Amino acid sequence: MGDRRGVTALALARAEIAHRVAAGPAPRLPSDGWLERPGASFVTLTRAGRLRGCIGTVLPHRPLGEDLLANARAAALEDPRFPPVAEEELDELRVEVSVLSPLTPLEVTGEEDLRARLRPGRDGLYLEGGLRRATFLPQVWRSLPEPADFVAALRSKAGLGAEVPAEELRWWTFTVEKWAEREGDRPPRTGPPSR
Repeated sequence: MGDRRGVTALALARAEIAHRVAAGPAPRLPSDGWLERPGASFVTLTRAGRLRGCIGTVLPHRPLGEDLLANARAAALEDPRFPPVAEEELDELRVEVSVLSPLTPLEVTGEEDLRARLRPGRDGLYLEGGLRRATFLPQVWRSLPEPADFVAALRSKAGLGAEVPAEELRWWTFTVEKWAEREGDRPPRTGPPSR
């Protein structure tokens, strides 16, 4: 499951989901510097290999630990694309946590320039145009490996079609530090490991 931070992040997310869905014990945030600093995270839930919920934060506005718990809760209960997670699903869920780097503005001269400057498999992309916005984590490259398809799908998600020139929109890239549960090594529902 990765390093100690990954173990802690996954256990916190899973414990928060179990707490909210099945009245399990509330997770306790460990006193750990990296969780106390402002940070942005996404929590992604899958079941049988299919997306079951994904909610996150692009800009840091609270301590990372609090952000992680809030996004775990929201991914399980508030993703508008899915019904809330039921208790009987808990053992079938796979949890993934992504911690975002700071956003890097990407000034582009057009669509071709944008596509050429993306690093497939590595860059996440955040888009704003007026009041519309959308983001793709780097993990989305697995299903959309071509930059043209990646950008087109993000535009569609934001409701900003190809008729809006790329240079008139605002773009940012970011990377993530990611941890995911594997089959057979999910932490128990009792909460995160003690420090």
